[in-house]
Amino acid sequence: MTKPLSFSAFVMNTPSHILHGMWRDQEGHQLNFNDVNLWVSLAKRLDEGGFDVIFFADVVGLYNDFRGGWDFHIENGLQVPSNDPMVLLSALAVNTKHLGLAFTAAPVQEPPFNFARRVSTLDHITKGRIAWNMVTSYSANAFRNFGYDGLVPHDERYEWLDEYVDVLYKLWEGSWDEGALLQDRESGIYADPAKVHKIHHVGKRYKVEGPHLVAPSPQRTPLLFQAGSSPTGRDFSARNAEAVFIGAPDPENARKLIDETRRLAVENGRKSEDIHFYQGLYFVIGKTEEEARQKEYELENKIDFDMMIAHSAGGMGIDLGNATLDTPLEDIKTEGIRSTYEWLKQSTPGRTPTVRDLARLRSKTNRIVGTPEMIADQLELWRDAGVDGINVINATIPGSYEEFIDQVMPVLRKRGLARNGYGKPGTLRRKLFGTDRLNERHPAAKYRGAFAAKSPVN
Repeated sequence: MTKPLSFSAFVMNTPSHILHGMWRDQEGHQLNFNDVNLWVSLAKRLDEGGFDVIFFADVVGLYNDFRGGWDFHIENGLQVPSNDPMVLLSALAVNTKHLGLAFTAAPVQEPPFNFARRVSTLDHITKGRIAWNMVTSYSANAFRNFGYDGLVPHDERYEWLDEYVDVLYKLWEGSWDEGALLQDRESGIYADPAKVHKIHHVGKRYKVEGPHLVAPSPQRTPLLFQAGSSPTGRDFSARNAEAVFIGAPDPENARKLIDETRRLAVENGRKSEDIHFYQGLYFVIGKTEEEARQKEYELENKIDFDMMIAHSAGGMGIDLGNATLDTPLEDIKTEGIRSTYEWLKQSTPGRTPTVRDLARLRSKTNRIVGTPEMIADQLELWRDAGVDGINVINATIPGSYEEFIDQVMPVLRKRGLARNGYGKPGTLRRKLFGTDRLNERHPAAKYRGAFAAKSPVN
């Protein structure tokens, strides 16, 4: 039986996200990103069209300087201005029934106690459709915005994230026992204090007493996404993630990354199928291949390649604004996104990658061009490489998603590569994994009942 793929819409509440410069195009409405109706309309369309998730990327600081400063980012709308996606999710929740709502946030942004409260509230509002993309943030400006002198070293950021999620797991999974919430009108008892516990976390960065102020939400812990491809990031994913976003240059490299991460998951006491992998791709669709190639040519002339370079290089913490396209990129020592350079080397085997390759990595490597049938052929190759889902990148909003839903989805359904519907609304985790709660193999599960032996008044 053909395994259906899962589909996520990769967006950001900003004028220019991945394919830069497209906010200038008359066919796109991302220029109106401040308008909540744009996002409500898109979410409804995705919900009806068979997408599983709308996934919001986010930043809390500027990318590294380009051509010696940050004026370029402001002038071109390169992920600035940028709005908080968590605020937006409430509006999308009450206008959709099935669609998962994923957001991105890093430990530097907010202490874990208040973050846990906000996420649990959203999980209640959505009836269990919330997902969190666990990131460490790679922007030096972001860390300075929150009182640090600069970017915390890469591996130290993951140590920080380890403690951060540990606090969250204690709050979400351990603070309230099952059956603690009584809501008994006759007895007048709302919740059983013997089943609600303080967590008394004391660690390197945090001291959190508890208890969690929100009663258990439908999922307790939100569905956990992660996107790190560095060795440290893969190790964190193997231990904690339920879904991993990847940007492999081809199916074979995707297979290698997936196999390695699944192996690490098993070594950490989990099963290989406990993690789903979502490959980032975008599509140029035509009724004929000739039409698709013409649309690709037109798209090439609209994409701003200076912005593409500024985004990619800025994420790695380097300024390539004055480099020529043929400038070779030797091994880069960076505390930024290490995975970007790793993908770059893998996409240029046998030679040193250049600035041109860096621009192409985002603009061309993850592009599929052709008829709906040709696209389905390619998606089958990705699926056979171990990919569970596709993170669909847009050129325009809502056009890129409308085209995919109207033209590609029917072909995928005929081939069994996309689901034919969901039935009754349920949690996001149930949709993807068949259960509302994290399984017992996840490290968060160890906190279930862990605080029950302590006095309720402590």
